[in-house]
Amino acid sequence: MTWLVTGGAGYIGSHVVAALRAADMSCVVLDDLSSGHAEFVPADVPFVRGSILDAALVRSTLAEHEVTGVIHIAGFKYAGVSVQRPLHTYEQNVTGMAVLLKEMQDAGIDRAVFSSSAAVYGTPPTDIVTEDTPKNPESPYGESKLIGEWLLRDQGVAAGLRHTSLRYFNVVGSGSINLYDTSPHNLFPLVFDALLAGRTPKINGTDYPTPDGTCVRDYIHVADLALAHVEAARKLDDGALLLPAYNLGSGDGVSVREIMTAVADATGIAFEPESAPRRPGDPARIVASGELAARDLGWAMRHTLDQMVTSAWQAREAAAAA
Repeated sequence: MTWLVTGGAGYIGSHVVAALRAADMSCVVLDDLSSGHAEFVPADVPFVRGSILDAALVRSTLAEHEVTGVIHIAGFKYAGVSVQRPLHTYEQNVTGMAVLLKEMQDAGIDRAVFSSSAAVYGTPPTDIVTEDTPKNPESPYGESKLIGEWLLRDQGVAAGLRHTSLRYFNVVGSGSINLYDTSPHNLFPLVFDALLAGRTPKINGTDYPTPDGTCVRDYIHVADLALAHVEAARKLDDGALLLPAYNLGSGDGVSVREIMTAVADATGIAFEPESAPRRPGDPARIVASGELAARDLGWAMRHTLDQMVTSAWQAREAAAAA
């Protein structure tokens, strides 16, 4: 059995590929390298460069590599930018999903793991998010992820597709010195780049009703996230019945100030973050419960905050030295 990993040359996708290989599960990568890196794909893993929007390429990839399941990670992932580029976001995330599902159906492939997002919840009414929390996405990105889940649901009804979607907030850290986050919008790369450029990172809002006055969020290690994707794929291979969606969360979260302190410790660069005004719409605390994923997928937070930060910094340093 072979799993196609769309977006397998990206930050999250490459970690999923590494976890599949560690589990002795065969895989092939499809990635257009719009944000991924060819060098993130191991030399012994088949790599097809191209877009999921290219139906003919998807079709030939599924057939040539005898794919039996798809872990769908490819997509446009920048919530803030999606507000300025809604059509691009929907094309990549919704049309891309429809093309992929059509080719899967025609090829008789009946299992899928979707890398979704906690952005489907928007600003939830409670500070602990469960799978039943109302969905109220606040960006085209979040909307596109929710539509992707709907498409999976409808294909389950229409064509017997067995599937699950994994929702998560902030992904950090590195599972390998050679794999790292290169996003221009994610927290750790932004903070590291600021420090290396001699700038002081800022905290938006220091007067929230939290223990240290800064926002509390869910941060999970990318290697733990990858293991959850692989376990979901393994369960689908074994014929297990999975829920339509699972939250991958810590249940308690960490504050932005705790993140900054851990960054200073890991980098050895002493700094006191600047205080900036609150950003409109930022809730004081949002974390997700991972209880159902722990029950069904063996989900666990296997890394401490210090390990998350240190691993990310070590990979950032190695990349700079290469």
